Amino acid sequence: MSDSHLLETKTPWDVFNSECPTRQVLDRIADKWTVLIIRRLADGTLRFAQLRRAVDGISQKVLTNTLRGLERDGIVTRRVYASVPPRVEYSLTSLGRSLGDLVQGICRWAETNIEQVQEARLAYDRNSAARPAETDAAVAT
Repeated sequence: MSDSHLLETKTPWDVFNSECPTRQVLDRIADKWTVLIIRRLADGTLRFAQLRRAVDGISQKVLTNTLRGLERDGIVTRRVYASVPPRVEYSLTSLGRSLGDLVQGICRWAETNIEQVQEARLAYDRNSAARPAETDAAVAT
């Protein structure tokens, strides 16, 4: 008997369902440090210290934890060389490279549109200071 009938009954993934495991993936890839790490590794393999310097503002602990999570998710590969001191390099996997193009587009969008975003924020802040306080829930009813 074939297992093909199992594929037909499988519930499709749904990112809007709070129980769907795709939410975990979105949590990972929506993190700013993940985006910046993937963007840097898209240019090639880097050692830990190189990566830390290349992602300004990231702490050693956050970099370590983010890399571990990315490795666990199959996005980054870690290669340890037997040397003194040990040399560790990080690279994107093929799965990570497929995400790298999307991340590059997001980074490019942010750099291209930051002035418009800043102007919108200023306008919003000016307008919200001039209007009475209201909640979204009250407006929606």
